[in-house]
Amino acid sequence: MTIEIRSCAYEDLAQLRQIGIETFRETFLEQNSPEQMAAYLETAFNPERLEREWSNPDSEIYLIYADGEAAGYLKVNAGNAQTERMGEESLEIERIYVRQKFHKRGFGKQLMDKAMEIASARLKKKVWLGVWEMNDGAIAFYQKQEFVQTGTHVFQLGDEAQTDLVMTRTIAR
Repeated sequence: MTIEIRSCAYEDLAQLRQIGIETFRETFLEQNSPEQMAAYLETAFNPERLEREWSNPDSEIYLIYADGEAAGYLKVNAGNAQTERMGEESLEIERIYVRQKFHKRGFGKQLMDKAMEIASARLKKKVWLGVWEMNDGAIAFYQKQEFVQTGTHVFQLGDEAQTDLVMTRTIAR
């Protein structure tokens, strides 16, 4: 299998939207109401919003392909693009999304490695992310990647406020 990670181009935004909606639904639909899910997806993956995020110089988006098929993506934020103000020494992993049919093949780890490579290149001292407190599989994955819980924050799913664990990994220099 040929694996490729490449920067998201403008022409990829429709595919990015599709993958985002698909993976978010696969992961969270069973635990949330269809109404809250629809409200979130309409806002978070709105084409105009994705275009703004893609064009932000403090954000980077990468797609991962398996034999030419999009398997998932990574979105990282620095500076003012971070969803929480964590300072200039921090890089946020806002999304590591892998389509369900590509789970258990190491794609999440490859995207995590890409995020850590970006953090090192940008001379960041820590990488952080938010993960829903009910997402045990993701929490275990992040712990295996040396992330530790350092706090919580609110994640708005439609009208519902949910709790995300803030997890952080310090970068050794």
